[in-house]
Amino acid sequence: MAMMSALTEAAFVGRRQPDWALLDQLTQRATLRGLRSLQPTEIAALPRLYGDLCADLARAEGARYSGPLVDYLTGLTAAAHGVLYGAPGRGRGAPGFWRGFVAAFEEFPRAVRRHPRAMLLAFVLFFVPFFAGLGATLVNPEFAYRIVPEAMLRPLTEVYARGFANGRAVGADTLMAGFYIQNNVGIALRCFALGIFFGLGSAFYLVQNGLSIGAVLGYVAARGAGDNILTFVVSHGSLELGAIVLAGGAGLALGWSLVSPGEQSRITSLQRVARDLATIVFGAAVMLLLAAGIEGFWSGSNLPSLVKRGVGMALFVLVLLYFGLVGRGTHGPKTI
Repeated sequence: MAMMSALTEAAFVGRRQPDWALLDQLTQRATLRGLRSLQPTEIAALPRLYGDLCADLARAEGARYSGPLVDYLTGLTAAAHGVLYGAPGRGRGAPGFWRGFVAAFEEFPRAVRRHPRAMLLAFVLFFVPFFAGLGATLVNPEFAYRIVPEAMLRPLTEVYARGFANGRAVGADTLMAGFYIQNNVGIALRCFALGIFFGLGSAFYLVQNGLSIGAVLGYVAARGAGDNILTFVVSHGSLELGAIVLAGGAGLALGWSLVSPGEQSRITSLQRVARDLATIVFGAAVMLLLAAGIEGFWSGSNLPSLVKRGVGMALFVLVLLYFGLVGRGTHGPKTI
């Protein structure tokens, strides 16, 4: 019976995949550039493709087909629903770019929520080593030398020991923002891209970065500059560390699509999650750009510590609310 079900799912996917791919292509174009970017024949085809997709999703759920297939169909249904039945008045007459921005703003947290296990695993792989490195270094500061070169730790400690009462030199903010963009985006891209090695590369970089960052924070705090580094990090930490975890989670989801493709080919399995992963990685990159701007122009400024911490906590709450609430119930059925 299990073999027959698997064969039925494979035949179902093989027969319906061309229509799904076409609807996915039309939906992405309409989302980014508006319905006017489509040809009249393509616009006319949208309702039929969407109706068939809803029937496909109902069949997949009723037949208890594999989770990745149901997730893929659910995400595509939500995106197509948003194109065909957007909220009345929202975005009408607005440029296609703005409509695309609003759609992407809502789709990012939905894509993250469609991969809860990968995101939870990424969170654990990053923050368990993070707190382990932090705790071990607070107990024994020399532990950090095993993780981060001493030649890097001592200058960092001197910078944070001085604090930011005098701000940075003229032009230094822009220079540092550029450095943060290059460094942080590079870390996130490695966390994601190395997921192609069946998720092992993403797991390694999450653990390595969590341990390194925790060791650095612990070392600076153990040397007496804990308040200063906390004040510096709290403003942008929720965006920066959150983006690294999300990129790593996308890498783990990428690896799992290759490790466990079910009865489909690995290419087909990867195609099912490709849209979500691209959305998550792009969203994480935007988070890192925002974090770099805050880190370069705000975190190192001479504003009062209380102000920086207050803003940092408010931003942390906003990030949680964004990923927990935005995009729920606005387009199509809820995801699993």
